[in-house]
Amino acid sequence: MSTILLVEDDPDIRHLVSYKLGQGGLDVIAVADGVAALREARAHPPDLVLLDVRMPRMSGIEVCRELRAGPLTAKVPIIMLTARSRPQDLEQGYAAGATDYVVKPFSPRALLLRVEAALARVAG
Repeated sequence: MSTILLVEDDPDIRHLVSYKLGQGGLDVIAVADGVAALREARAHPPDLVLLDVRMPRMSGIEVCRELRAGPLTAKVPIIMLTARSRPQDLEQGYAAGATDYVVKPFSPRALLLRVEAALARVAG
């Protein structure tokens, strides 16, 4: 069973995504901010990170850079979740090391499919 670290400050979105991924047979660890995400990822490296961009305390872009710099998390796929869809926003996410980008609002089913595809690519 793959472990997904979900980093989302909105409790409704966090619950919805956790529920949908759990239905898909994935183990979800959900945290509300970037500081908690880094602590969790360093202690228990996940198989994939779903990362909100705009959060209090630390942005998703900063978290993404930190994860890419860590030896245990450098290769972990990171899918950014954001309401911002301007080309420069996506470029910033990819430059920080994001694997994929999902714009809110999104279909929970489509998100699950993207997560499964990213996990399959890593599994090779």
